[in-house]
Amino acid sequence: MSTFMRRLVFASTLVLAACARTPQPVVQAPAVQPAYVHRGVLGLTSSELVARLGNPALQVREGVGLKMQFRSRFCVLDAYLYPPESGQGLTRVTHSDARLLNGADTDQAGCISQIEAAR
Repeated sequence: MSTFMRRLVFASTLVLAACARTPQPVVQAPAVQPAYVHRGVLGLTSSELVARLGNPALQVREGVGLKMQFRSRFCVLDAYLYPPESGQGLTRVTHSDARLLNGADTDQAGCISQIEAAR
């Protein structure tokens, strides 16, 4: 192959390479934050629960724990408060359950909103 042909092939390769699309890096859009993020009840003390949800419909001592029950016209929220493992400090909500009046499980955030609105 002559020098001219080699240069022609090389130049053609460069031209074709320049015309080829280079892959663009994939840029992910930032996660959209919802305008309203519902705050749950985990970690709240009994006085914080009362301040937020009103007086409980039922309050039961269970050993070292405390169960506080809050109700709306549509649902029931049970909040279970226990002291820290060290035994020192305030009891705080470590677990909560929400259910409809017929006993079926329901969304806790929705139930909390209903209880707050009923205050």
